[in-house]
Amino acid sequence: MNIDNAKSQMRKGMLEYCILLILHRAPAYATDIIQQLEEARLIIVEGTLYPLLTRLKNDGLLSYQWQESTQGPPRKYYALTPEGETFLSAMDQAWEELDNTVRLLKNPQNLLQ
Repeated sequence: MNIDNAKSQMRKGMLEYCILLILHRAPAYATDIIQQLEEARLIIVEGTLYPLLTRLKNDGLLSYQWQESTQGPPRKYYALTPEGETFLSAMDQAWEELDNTVRLLKNPQNLLQ
């Protein structure tokens, strides 16, 4: 198996969670989301982000608001809805469970404790 393909699949699986984490802190414009993901070393292109934002909005997890920009046309800022906050809490719990599982499997002596 190609390691780059495996890494790509892992990133895709956690991308939604990472976007929700960013928007939990504050509403953000798509370019800001991409920049924050890149700063966290998760590289993503607009062609991947926009369909995901649209799906999350259609699922009721995100809302958006147009805001005027001094650098061109108005920008669409995304924010979590109350349903999005609830979903993020559930994702936090799921992430903790996965993290614990991986840690236990990497360190089998922890299973005996």
